[in-house]
Amino acid sequence: QQCNLSCLPENYQMKYYFYHILSWPQLLHVAEDNDGRIVGYVLAKMEEDSAESYGHITSLAVLRSHRKMGLATKLMRAAEAAMIETFDAEYVSLHVRVSNRGAIHLYTNTLGFKIHDVEAKYYADQEDAFDMRKVLKEKSKGREKGGRADEDGEKTESKAEGAAETAEGGDKSK
Repeated sequence: QQCNLSCLPENYQMKYYFYHILSWPQLLHVAEDNDGRIVGYVLAKMEEDSAESYGHITSLAVLRSHRKMGLATKLMRAAEAAMIETFDAEYVSLHVRVSNRGAIHLYTNTLGFKIHDVEAKYYADQEDAFDMRKVLKEKSKGREKGGRADEDGEKTESKAEGAAETAEGGDKSK
């Protein structure tokens, strides 16, 4: 919470952090300095009221003294990986102030997010937000591209692929 208070105009009560920690512990990541002080964090969640499985970045913050070290990128990639591995997320979304050029650069140029929409007056001070998204799992004709590798490095199909083939009348015996 202290990192959030130092970095962002939007602040959350402790119960909000506890809710995220208890609901999605895999999606909270922190960066610490050598003294164990938290210098950055990403707080994320999975959207539960949707037919699609996707994650949302609730908050990302890194203290000014620790910026330009790649911490934000590492935190975001850790959250994205956990969304894929734990929740089989199809994409991740986030909101960013339209005036936050540094964050927009990070999200688009470094992390591969794209602007999906503009949310008018999203923030308490009435500033607009970009609704940004990043695809985590490419699909082609209802099938995940590339499959997954099993322990021996052999490609295996996911449950979704098998279901898609069964629904399409494809041969499941490979």
